[in-house]
Amino acid sequence: MNANFLQTPIEYLKGVGPNRADLLKKELGIFTFQDLIHLFPNRYLDRTKYYNISELQKTNADIQIKGRIIHLKTVEQKRGKRLVATFKDDTGQMELVWFRGIKWIRDNLKINESYVVFGKVNWFQNTFSMPHPEMELLSVHEKSLRSAMQPVYPSTEKLSSSGITNKVINTLMQQLFLDAQNNFEETLSEQVLNELKLIPKNRALFNIHFPENSELLAKSQYRLKFEELFYIQLQLIRKNLIHKSKIKGFPFPKVGAYFNTFFKDHLPFELTDAQKRVIKEIRSDLGSQAQMNRLLQGDVGSGKTIVAFMSMLIALDNGFQACLMAPTEILSVQHYNSLIEWCNSLNISISLLTGSTTTSKRREIHENLENGNLQLLIGTHALLEDKVKFKSLGLAIIDEQHRFGVAQRSKLWHKNISPPHILVMTATPIPRTLAMSVYGDLDISIIDELPPGRKDIKTVHRFDANRLKVFRFLKDEISKGRQVYIVYPLIQESEALDYKDLMDGYESVVREFPLPEYQVSIVHGKMKPADKDYEMDRFVKGETQIMVATTVIEVGVNVPNASVMVIESAERFGLSQLHQLRGRVGRGAEQSYCILMTSHKLTHDARTRLETMVRTNDGFEIAETDLKLRGPGDLMGTQQSGVLNLRIADIVKDSEILKIARSYAMQILKSDPRLTDPQNAPIKNTYAQLAKFRNIWNYIS
Repeated sequence: MNANFLQTPIEYLKGVGPNRADLLKKELGIFTFQDLIHLFPNRYLDRTKYYNISELQKTNADIQIKGRIIHLKTVEQKRGKRLVATFKDDTGQMELVWFRGIKWIRDNLKINESYVVFGKVNWFQNTFSMPHPEMELLSVHEKSLRSAMQPVYPSTEKLSSSGITNKVINTLMQQLFLDAQNNFEETLSEQVLNELKLIPKNRALFNIHFPENSELLAKSQYRLKFEELFYIQLQLIRKNLIHKSKIKGFPFPKVGAYFNTFFKDHLPFELTDAQKRVIKEIRSDLGSQAQMNRLLQGDVGSGKTIVAFMSMLIALDNGFQACLMAPTEILSVQHYNSLIEWCNSLNISISLLTGSTTTSKRREIHENLENGNLQLLIGTHALLEDKVKFKSLGLAIIDEQHRFGVAQRSKLWHKNISPPHILVMTATPIPRTLAMSVYGDLDISIIDELPPGRKDIKTVHRFDANRLKVFRFLKDEISKGRQVYIVYPLIQESEALDYKDLMDGYESVVREFPLPEYQVSIVHGKMKPADKDYEMDRFVKGETQIMVATTVIEVGVNVPNASVMVIESAERFGLSQLHQLRGRVGRGAEQSYCILMTSHKLTHDARTRLETMVRTNDGFEIAETDLKLRGPGDLMGTQQSGVLNLRIADIVKDSEILKIARSYAMQILKSDPRLTDPQNAPIKNTYAQLAKFRNIWNYIS
């Protein structure tokens, strides 16, 4: 069938018309025949069995019965009326009940004709009744394109109340298949179909809507999930390959004095194998003719900053400038402070540009950037301002990139005649399945080991009843000269309650750890920035032993002497937040601890989160569990919620299919990058249709 048929506007399908079309567009995003075909059922009801009325049980289950209406009556009730039909088969009788649309139903029901009714059965006033049943004349039922497994389609309240029920969608689907004569073009090559033993497209589409049996339904679901994931991967990988062939980066052919001097004389510790591997991957990108577009993942404390710095040195060695952009002022100041010492020893000019940089300092930075005297610039969104112009920006590094929008990133690109190399860093471990789908167009590097001398943080779960024991343990750690964080949750909706929890907690800590022996700092969102900085500073300098805080300390506090993290009401935190908070300790050579405090009342999910934290320090394993618990939308944060707008596949449950789809997409593009091989014609045609009617960014927000 030609693609134009499937692009026919939905109002031209028999049974739709302008009003229904409007609702289908607004509620389900169905604009064309193709959109309707790709409205896949959520679940299926077994319609193979017909029950006798005498067999009914008080289970409130969906069942199907053949019988006749022998009597109809309207019953007055407190609000309005209800229509009651007496429905009879050879074994007994029951009631069918309607509360809405009574007049229309009454006019259309036929007494003493054979019907098939389907719906949930209730036991009410010693009688079985079925409210608002699906009804069909037996003669029509036996002729229709119906399958034993009845599909249940996604719906909304508005559709149901406007009369577009599941039955109506089912009827429209039958009409569409009759018009199409099940003549759908194949979208995959013979080779893929044969190797993976996939059923043909037209058979898969028919059986997803009208399954002949459960085995064919499973094969159809697999086939359509594979196809959806395959085309997303094909577009992402192709985008990456085109990017590499079309967008030329500045070649950095040499690794020179800056890099070599730092490596030989100033490296603060031996690099881990993972760091060496990642630097090698980055060097190879920078040495090629293509622009680098790489994502660098590494857990908190895995040493991404030093990798970023050494990448910048390669840019400097080739006569270019480099910049590093972070989402918050705290984080950019931290980056600046960690790099300035190395820069001074290598005689490299470096500046910090944030919202609080003075006007005169800004002017000086702008001038030195343009004349090339300033080699490295660290900063926040301030780097994106139009006034910021580089003489020759060769490498842009973006930290915690999920906090920046796509438009902001592209602003950095346009700071030059030719786009700089891009390195994106994140300490939020992204599960492989999500990385393959959301960042599939980037090359990915992972630092998956901690620097030598770092010990795994010991994590325990304790109930509130054990608080005194926990306090004793904290006193022991403080007596060894260590420091402690005690963190309280902050959930915006209950700010007053959270503030009270925090203050109550602070008072009990001060009672237990009295002056002058102990000093306790407190930091929370209601404080003035200057007071916050003062308290933070006292803790960093070691003047206070305990920091009681809300989650403001999650990002950008580095106190190597802090060895214990106590998280209060840990059941109220998400997994990734717990993992980020835990990463605030364990930054020195001493053994560090994370204590998760909770009440005895725990939901199943909360228990899973706590058990995961106690079991593992591996950020990737934690991210996988988080993905299973919360789904992709939540995990990526608001900027990318609804990350994958998939029709049938689920990247968590179908991660194995995703891996196979990606490897096939890679294989095909490797051997036939332009898809000119005749056997790949179906793939080329489908790809062209997708590009024309539905871009990948409809899938990935």
